[in-house]
Amino acid sequence: MTTPGRTMTSAQAGDLLRRLFATAVGAAQPALAIPPLLPALSLPRQGGRLVVVGAGKASAAMAKAVEDHWDGPLSGLVITRYGYAEPCQRIEIVEAAHPVPDQAGLEATQRLFRLAEGLSEQDTVLCLISGGGSALLAAPLPGLTLADKQQVNQALLTSGATISEMNVVRRHLSAVKGGRLAAAFHPARVVTLVLSDVPGDNPVDIASGPTVGDPTTCADALAIVRRYGLDLPAAALDILTSGAGESVKPDDPRLQRAEIHLIATPLMALEAAAAVGREAGFAVHILGDALEGEARDVGKVMAGLARHVARHQQPFTAPCILLSGGETTVTVRGNGRGGRNVEFLLSLAITLAGEAGVYGLAADTDGVDGREEVAGAVITPDTLDRALAAGVRPLEALDTNDAHSFFAAIGDQVTTGPTRTNVNDFRAILVV
Repeated sequence: MTTPGRTMTSAQAGDLLRRLFATAVGAAQPALAIPPLLPALSLPRQGGRLVVVGAGKASAAMAKAVEDHWDGPLSGLVITRYGYAEPCQRIEIVEAAHPVPDQAGLEATQRLFRLAEGLSEQDTVLCLISGGGSALLAAPLPGLTLADKQQVNQALLTSGATISEMNVVRRHLSAVKGGRLAAAFHPARVVTLVLSDVPGDNPVDIASGPTVGDPTTCADALAIVRRYGLDLPAAALDILTSGAGESVKPDDPRLQRAEIHLIATPLMALEAAAAVGREAGFAVHILGDALEGEARDVGKVMAGLARHVARHQQPFTAPCILLSGGETTVTVRGNGRGGRNVEFLLSLAITLAGEAGVYGLAADTDGVDGREEVAGAVITPDTLDRALAAGVRPLEALDTNDAHSFFAAIGDQVTTGPTRTNVNDFRAILVV
């Protein structure tokens, strides 16, 4: 174990940061979270059917955890991202596209609704929901096509809107989100297990709340469209302006037998990482699990905080680790490879300007930052110098939203492959 101090090498710092991230990801695995909960759910063993449905990047791993620890009869179908499937015997796993929906997601969602046929009050639907479900549950309202939904998602992803704002719009253009899936399974009992990937852990925002009553309205969605100047298909605008896309509300009687259980959250992951940091001999400070804002702006703020700690021992004393979670946004201005975590990290590095003794990691716990099969990256005090030596211009990469290319050029990417979980972004700054 390395003793904290200013003699810590970049390699040692990077190893510690990667270990913190791996711990956060490991703490949010469905195989850990689901088995202890199943006995308390009073799921049917005799007389009623148990049907398992779900969607999200972690849904296949959630389904496997249910199968492995449930000895009664069950059947069902869940939808996950390409490459995120898990081998299941009784629950069918379908892969589809994320973050922009595709035909496979549309057809699988239609099949989910068919599972509702013939359900009675004696039956239970176990719904497994995690981040990514908004794209994977692809069921446009009547009058909209899959191409329309794809255009809506593209516009939202590049707008700079928060995840909560994006999901307000999505809920009012969908036949499955905003409580509609639970309503379709009425009169069966609907038990939803949720793995949170959103700031605040509000179930209505996780996968756009397919089994949760929605307090927002078409007017709210239209206000967001106008706020960000979104270019939506005419049919989508007609649905919002007419009110035809109104979602299922919290007091809807079809939701009376619907219940929600949060099984893993960003804070749980941060706390697990904090424990590892403390074991390594560092003071650890969790700055928040729901930080939002433009990625490059959050990077500047965090750089200012880290620099103040390094130079003045305020508001924390070094050596220490600063952890945070949440979901930043990126307003796309360039034609780069994107990624909110790497954009945050590049902005952090530029603002720190080689500050001695400050290291950082930012990565998405699902293993995918933006559309890249890369979780994130690491910075060290010599990040900018190494980039310039390699002919890479940091400011240009930031201006063109091309931070993935920047970190690829200097070999500082964090690549995990599919993690099969998703508890939002993980950020760690080490000051030694």
